[in-house]
Amino acid sequence: MKVVCLISGGIDSPVSAYVMSRVGADVALLHMDNRPFANDHIFDRVTKLADRLREVTGQEMPLYSAPHGPSQKIIYKTCERPYQCVMCKRTMQRTARELAKSIGASAIVMGDSLGQVASQTLHNIRFENAGLEFPVLRPLIGYDKLEIEAIAKEIGTYELSILPALSCSIVPQRPVTEARPDKIAEFDAACGIEELYGAALKNAVRVS
Repeated sequence: MKVVCLISGGIDSPVSAYVMSRVGADVALLHMDNRPFANDHIFDRVTKLADRLREVTGQEMPLYSAPHGPSQKIIYKTCERPYQCVMCKRTMQRTARELAKSIGASAIVMGDSLGQVASQTLHNIRFENAGLEFPVLRPLIGYDKLEIEAIAKEIGTYELSILPALSCSIVPQRPVTEARPDKIAEFDAACGIEELYGAALKNAVRVS
């Protein structure tokens, strides 16, 4: 089984990639580059995390990067502010899906832990996935933060994941926790989501 794991540079997503490798998945990593809403330090952190994951798993784990800042700008301009994170996730998942198809992967992997942040409520997860029509694996969904941190410390990614960096400066003050399907459909059209993930995939590159 080959999968594409989204890797943000935080604590959860490297652990998610590691857990999938432990059950025999061949893991490729995809970083959605959030600049200019992130700084260069987050990209450096991701490359270090990829190196550490290779060491601890023995896998090749190719790292791809796709531009996400342009999508974030368009979402900001065309969608209601509370929906920024949900629409961000929808765009990222679709970019990951298309990359997965292009490299022969059969699923995408997220580092979500149920209810940890607004975009990870069960309600929002449902509508982030709506229309995706591709398997999404969430190996950490039932873990709490302390359990995830314990694994991160065990495999040596925790110290890298907490290095100083700006990961996202466009998060709304009051993100929606119960996204409405009619709003999702409206904002998909408003931001041109197919064009967003199409452009991101077209400009994706293998970093290492």
